[in-house]
Amino acid sequence: MVNQYILTPYFLDRHDPALLDLARDDWTVNETTLQGDSEMARTLSVHRPLADRVAEAAEAGRRPVSVAGDCCATIPVMAGLQRIGIKPLFLWLDAHGDFNTWDTTPSGFLGGMPLAMMVGLGEQTMVENVRMDPIPDGDVIMSDGRDLDPGERKLVEASRLRHFPDVLELLRCDLSGRPVYVHFDTDILDPSEAPAMGYPAPGGPPSTDLERVFRHLADHCDIAALSISTWRSNMDEDGRSKALCMGLFDILTG
Repeated sequence: MVNQYILTPYFLDRHDPALLDLARDDWTVNETTLQGDSEMARTLSVHRPLADRVAEAAEAGRRPVSVAGDCCATIPVMAGLQRIGIKPLFLWLDAHGDFNTWDTTPSGFLGGMPLAMMVGLGEQTMVENVRMDPIPDGDVIMSDGRDLDPGERKLVEASRLRHFPDVLELLRCDLSGRPVYVHFDTDILDPSEAPAMGYPAPGGPPSTDLERVFRHLADHCDIAALSISTWRSNMDEDGRSKALCMGLFDILTG
């Protein structure tokens, strides 16, 4: 399948011009005029055109590949798929669960909530903004998720999502029979290999394990869409994190 890359050079509502350096000639760049007087409102204005572009790409028979600075951008990607009737399994590869609500978050960080939002928990403004239908939590597979807040962990354990702390468990997970949307937050990597992360978590799988998993997914799954939440460009002076993360992502995109 032909990929359609869509680059959203924002971390929530904060423009990150360094991400524009990733764009190639055939990529779509999702830049927009930010609207609103709050972080939430301005982020919503980033999400609406992203959902439109994902739907347009999928409708044209291309696979949407989203490159963005944060995990909330997964919401418009899922919304765009739903608009053309694709209801995928959702594979979440991240050091964090992003499964907080306003009742569980210690920090109040919106970027720690998108997966909970997507299954209908907590704040629903982002979901409603792009007309996304909440997905069944049983359609979610979380892998790694080594850094969960206490209340967040309780929500994960009370849900029906499948949680595989060891990414290599995905080699034995049957994902056939359904399209799959794969999300890769680069902070899943061990910080010793990819240090340019805004929210590093100690430990994490080595890149060799992720390479095995990504090759398996690319070879055996019907991947309907892909997304990556990037490293912090301003912390990556030697380019090491960018090279490693994009090299792994290239395995998934083919």
